Amino acid sequence: MATPEERIVPTDLRNEMSRSYLEYAMSVIVGRALPDARDGLKPVHRRILYAMHELGLTADRPFRKCARVVGEVLGKYHPHGDTAVYDALVRMAQDFSMRSPLINGHGNFGSIDNDPPAAMRYTECRLQSLSSDSLLQDIESETVDFADNFDGSQQEPVVLPSRLPQLLLNGSSGIAVGMATNIPPHNPGELIDAVIALIHTPEISTAELMELVPGPDFPTGGQILGRSGIRDAYMTGRGSVTMRGVANIETIEQRGRPDREAIIITELPYQTNKAGMIERIAEMVNERRLDGISDIRDESDRDGMRIVIELKRDAYPRVVLNNLYKQTPLQNNFGVNMLSLVNGEPQLLGLKPMLEVFLDFRIETITRRTQYELRKAQERDHILQGYLIALANLDAVIALIRAAADTPSAKQELMDIYGLSELQADAILQMQLRRLTALEADKIQQEHEELVARIEDLEDILARRERILEIIVTELGELKAKHDDPRRTVIELDEGELTDISLIANEQVAILVTDQGYIKRMPVASFEAQSRATRGKAGAKMREDDAVQHFITCYTHDHVLFFSDRGVTYSLRAYQVPEGSRVARGVPIVQMLPIPKEEVITSVLAVREFTDEDYLVMLTRGGYVKKTALSAFSNIRTNGLIAISLEDGDHLRWVRLARTTDSLLIGSRQGMTIHFKADDDQLRPLGRPTRGVRAMNLRDGDELISMDILPSQVVEAVIQATAAGQASDSDDEDDASGGENGPWVLVITASGLGKRVPVSKFRLQNRAGMGLMAIKFRKEDDALAALLVVNEGDELMLITHRGIIIRQRIGDISIQSRPATGVRLQRLDGDDAIAAVAVVPPTLQDAEDAEDSEVNDDETGAVVEAE
Repeated sequence: MATPEERIVPTDLRNEMSRSYLEYAMSVIVGRALPDARDGLKPVHRRILYAMHELGLTADRPFRKCARVVGEVLGKYHPHGDTAVYDALVRMAQDFSMRSPLINGHGNFGSIDNDPPAAMRYTECRLQSLSSDSLLQDIESETVDFADNFDGSQQEPVVLPSRLPQLLLNGSSGIAVGMATNIPPHNPGELIDAVIALIHTPEISTAELMELVPGPDFPTGGQILGRSGIRDAYMTGRGSVTMRGVANIETIEQRGRPDREAIIITELPYQTNKAGMIERIAEMVNERRLDGISDIRDESDRDGMRIVIELKRDAYPRVVLNNLYKQTPLQNNFGVNMLSLVNGEPQLLGLKPMLEVFLDFRIETITRRTQYELRKAQERDHILQGYLIALANLDAVIALIRAAADTPSAKQELMDIYGLSELQADAILQMQLRRLTALEADKIQQEHEELVARIEDLEDILARRERILEIIVTELGELKAKHDDPRRTVIELDEGELTDISLIANEQVAILVTDQGYIKRMPVASFEAQSRATRGKAGAKMREDDAVQHFITCYTHDHVLFFSDRGVTYSLRAYQVPEGSRVARGVPIVQMLPIPKEEVITSVLAVREFTDEDYLVMLTRGGYVKKTALSAFSNIRTNGLIAISLEDGDHLRWVRLARTTDSLLIGSRQGMTIHFKADDDQLRPLGRPTRGVRAMNLRDGDELISMDILPSQVVEAVIQATAAGQASDSDDEDDASGGENGPWVLVITASGLGKRVPVSKFRLQNRAGMGLMAIKFRKEDDALAALLVVNEGDELMLITHRGIIIRQRIGDISIQSRPATGVRLQRLDGDDAIAAVAVVPPTLQDAEDAEDSEVNDDETGAVVEAE
């Protein structure tokens, strides 16, 4: 016997550690953590399902104790802890964990509140019909390979003959050594359609498959925001999918108490613990990290989930809901990592490669099943042929058997005389006497003929690939008819994706912002043109202490820039502004933008593209003006971007889009205007955090109320008119010559009077001058409300402080000189006054047709004038 010293084998520590760790890592990767791409199962799940199949626990059989199943799996196939097996069994029975549960559980199998399941000695289980139909069907037909179990006493399947892409259907998650997998569940009907499409069109692209499989379909429903993460996952195998619960804002009626607004949550993101989420919300409310919540309770029952979050009276529901999305698990991400085993090796697969792996496996399964059925049919027909030979020589065969000394000699004589095989001779000797009747003989002949046809059909299937694909399509159709169900998860548009914008009609809309911070969007088409001097229609349901502050027209694809009095700019797409009817008040703008309470929106501007040729011209109430490149505002952060530096007590008031060849027209409340160029001599470009220069010299008690931009061609016309002596400071009211074809300066007073004045009547001056008179007021208490540049074909939309809107054609307004008093544009009630004026440019198609004749892109956003 060797001594202990002789049994010591010297080895290099580095090599031993490397080899041992590699063996351990591969054991975990292949034997525990990663699913097989063919049937989508890990070994523990596969062993549980196969053990239940062997126990006969099908969907039409009685339930059996889970402890019995766990014991079967442990004793025969899975030499690990019983907790691991039972946990895997429980998860396959949870309808909130599996998109299509594989096990039918009876008893307490846990809940979405993370309650633990009952002990295995109490719960019962059996297979779902889906498991028998799609995973275990044909397993006895030699469709898959079997291998020895851990002690060699049993055989277990290496993979199950899955008829559905189970890996995508129910997903999978697992952490191996140095790698992990996280695959989301999908809708069964969509997956079946995708596989059928791949069969019919093998060269189909992933983008085309995404039309059939738009994204994951989680068992708990919820929403998915955007498609970019889904696209990345399906293209590359990795991506991040943003999940969001379903929440609605409702008004709860309370007896004896005022009605309260409440947020009702009916669906949660996948794998979100409901009780844990409620507890976290309560903690954040107590710690004052969430404002506006007065009570939270869980009203879920057997009919569905219902979490009620009651709000305080002064809370904005949309703001609270946005904070819940941002700070709680009501919105979280699912990191997709579609890693699985292909031929025993871990591979990262996109959508199409994963379906191709499944389809190849399904073709192999059908082929092996057909070969098995062919062999069985041939073996049976071989026996039947022996029967037919015996029946054809019945008397001689009976005499031979009776004369034989024993069974071996009779078998040998049958083989020698009639050329039978050993199997056929044994079958004849074991044949019962009743099979010798004429009726039984006919049955044998009929069965033989049927088997011959069956063998020919099976051989044809093996010879032609298209026959195998037809079988796969037929079986998939049967599964879809039996197990398909509607999609549960809704894929919502992500506001920042261009692909989603292309799905939104680019129509002309009006955006309205009130003094108290309410905003809404309305189609311009909902306001028909009216004649001059009418009262108009309601454009917003206004409170007595509220008034319209800003009013613009644009297109739904445009960027809408909001500028606050403190010089900060925020951005939204026009289609992101909630649409409302003419009589709707709108939604608080603080629900759309993170505007501090002390800030007020003072200017709204629509921008189609952030080009290098365009500039933003900003004018403050204190009279400072500056020009900054529009490209500096192309990436506005969520919390805003500084647009201008202000002196103490000053406020940003007007912002317009211009080019260096354009000019500025600025008006004051007392009816004075100044017109100067926007070139670098008069207004050099400055960066964002700068103050600007003086724009206009005002009289005592006067203040700025308006700014608009004149395009370069108009500027040239004014220069030529000035040189020819046409532009003057004349007070002659009839002097309105030279302005029949536009453009014009539209002058509107607060009392509803207005006129068009040829731009040639406003000569160019140097910046910081006193300016020229734009209108003569009929009443001493009247004031200038709007000063806009308009063109032929434009339409006008006026809105009063009370929310009355009228739409008019520019051509209906008379052309007058600067000192003229104007004509009545809108009849006003009582102390109502014009609050804002917007120009509606021609439709988008008309603008495109006339693109060559346009000299300025400023018509994408209409001018806003309001006090």
